[in-house]
Amino acid sequence: MNTTTQIPAPTVTDFGFFGTMGEQAEAAWPLAMTAISDATCQPLESVRTFLDSRHGRHFADDVQNGLYAGATLADAINAATQRWMGWTIGRQTAKQYDIPKGLPYLTGFVIHCEIVEESLAA
Repeated sequence: MNTTTQIPAPTVTDFGFFGTMGEQAEAAWPLAMTAISDATCQPLESVRTFLDSRHGRHFADDVQNGLYAGATLADAINAATQRWMGWTIGRQTAKQYDIPKGLPYLTGFVIHCEIVEESLAA
């Protein structure tokens, strides 16, 4: 990601990733936005939609687990990102969310959240 790119602010601060990260939310937000955008090759606006969703809350839970295990914030975010990229969309998830089977889990849910937001705006 280009370091001069402005990181979009969360649209939800009491839920999703930001709300779940609590006191560390301000520091965690730009790290997560950048890590996920870089890993998934998706635009920051799509990543924000993902992080603002319930899926972003689950991602934050994974980051919190890393912090609890003693990782730094950046390391916990990077580990969660790599873990979610290592998982793939299975048959049941593909059916339930209409995400192509075999796609990296993180990429699939970032794109899914973007599509859902676009359909709600239409």
